[in-house]
Amino acid sequence: MAKKNEWKNREGVVYSTSQNFEYELNSKEEQATLPPGQQNLRAQLDKNGRAGKQVTLVTGFVGTANDLDTLTKLLKTKCGVGGSSKDGEIILQGDLRDKVVQALLKEGYKARRIG
Repeated sequence: MAKKNEWKNREGVVYSTSQNFEYELNSKEEQATLPPGQQNLRAQLDKNGRAGKQVTLVTGFVGTANDLDTLTKLLKTKCGVGGSSKDGEIILQGDLRDKVVQALLKEGYKARRIG
């Protein structure tokens, strides 16, 4: 039987009459982190849903959340700004596309500027 907080994660199952029915939760498995040379990172400017403030989004990272947090901390330190990582994206405050691409290339990542 599923735990009480797992009931919310059931998608599409309303009722089952089978006594032996076991619902399998779709658990997301983290992918292994690719080496920096195989990462295809993109730095782009975004203002949508941020009250007109500009942020630099770094997308395309493939790996674990811990490695994403480590890369976020590195970029925040190199650029001297605040930011965060969420849903596989790195969000940095301000328009720092050129600085971010240079820092990523120096660390061995494949990166390019979008927009």
